[in-house]
Amino acid sequence: MEFKIAVIGTVGLPAQYGGWETLSEQLVTYLDREYGISVYCSATSYPTRPAKYRNADLIYLPLKANGVQSIPYDIVSMLHAYRKNDILVLLGVSGCIALPFLKLLTKKKIVVNIDGYEWKRAKWSTLAKKFLKFSEAMAVKYADAIVTDNKVLQDYVRDEYSRESTLIAYGGDQAATSALGEADFEHYPFLRKPYAFSVCRIEPENNIHIILEAFSMGCLPLVIVGNWKQSEYGVALQDKYASVGNLHLLDPIYKSEELSPLRSNATVYIHGHSAGGTNPSLVEAMWLSLPVIAFDVSFNRASTEDGAKFFSSSEALVDCASRLFANETERAALGVKMHEIAVRRYRWEGVSSQYDKLFKTLLSSERT
Repeated sequence: MEFKIAVIGTVGLPAQYGGWETLSEQLVTYLDREYGISVYCSATSYPTRPAKYRNADLIYLPLKANGVQSIPYDIVSMLHAYRKNDILVLLGVSGCIALPFLKLLTKKKIVVNIDGYEWKRAKWSTLAKKFLKFSEAMAVKYADAIVTDNKVLQDYVRDEYSRESTLIAYGGDQAATSALGEADFEHYPFLRKPYAFSVCRIEPENNIHIILEAFSMGCLPLVIVGNWKQSEYGVALQDKYASVGNLHLLDPIYKSEELSPLRSNATVYIHGHSAGGTNPSLVEAMWLSLPVIAFDVSFNRASTEDGAKFFSSSEALVDCASRLFANETERAALGVKMHEIAVRRYRWEGVSSQYDKLFKTLLSSERT
C-alpha cells in the first residue's frame, strides 16, 4: 500500500518563490517513489498549470499563498486534502487556527513546520501578530509532530509550549556555481569587480535599511536582489538609494540559472535576516563557499556555528565588509568554513531522509 502525503502552504511547484517551495521540490525529488505526494499550488502564480511535477500531483486553488489570503488558502487546502491523504504537511502556521476543527474530522496525521517567529515580523500589524501567535499555539497543541529548522527555534518551542519538536534544517546543495561569460558582463557590468551580494524579500526584519546605509557610506559595490515594489518599505528604500552609484538594487530573480551568476561570483554574502530560523538563502550561500557576514541574532549564529562574521549596525557592517574585501586570505578561509558546515549539515538527501523517518514513525504509530 502506498501512503499519501499532502504538502500545504507553498506557492507551488515548480519552485519559483522561496524556501518552502524549494523544500517541497526537494521532498518530491527524493521521496516521490516512497509516497504518493500532492502539492497544493496557488493558481494565481502559475499561468500554465501542469497536473504533475515529477511524480507528484499538483492541485491548484484560486487564492494567493501569501499575505492575508494565506489563511483561507491553507484552510481550504487542508479540508480538500485530509480525505485522500495519510499525512498533511503544513509549511507555516497561517492556517493552523483551523486545526482544532480539523482534528474533529479526521485522525490523519498532521505535521507542521512552524518557520521561525512569524508573529514577530515587523511587517505585521499588532492584530496580525496576535493572530499568528495564536495560530502558532494551535499548531503546537494540535499537530501530531512539529518540525523546527533551527536549534534556537527548537528550544523556543520547548520553553514556550513544553513540547518537543523534530529538528530538521534545509538543504543548500541545489545552489550552483556559474562561470561568467561576456554576456553576463554586458548585462551586469559590475560583475567585473569585487562586490557584496544579498538576495531576500525586502522586509524590515531582513534589515535592508541597515545594509543599504552601510554600503552607501563608502564605495564598496553592493548588489541586492529583491521585491522592492511589494511594500512601502521597499519602495521608500529604492527611491532613497537607487541613485547611489555603488548600489545595484535589482528586481526579483526567481530562476536559479539567472540568479546563479550574480550570487556564486560574489566577493562576500550579506545576510540581514533576523526573524527566521535556518534561512534557505543563508544555507545556499554557505554551500557556494561564500564568506558570510550575517546579522547578529541567535538563529544566524546557530546556523553558522558562530563561524560567520556578524553585524548589528551599519557601522559594524561597513567595517567588517571593508576588512574582508581587503583580505583575500581571510575571505577564502571564511568561505571554506561556511562550505564545510553546509556539507555536514545542509544536504537535501539528508533532510529528505529525516522527513521520511518522521513520516514512517507517524504511520507506524497509527497502525499500532
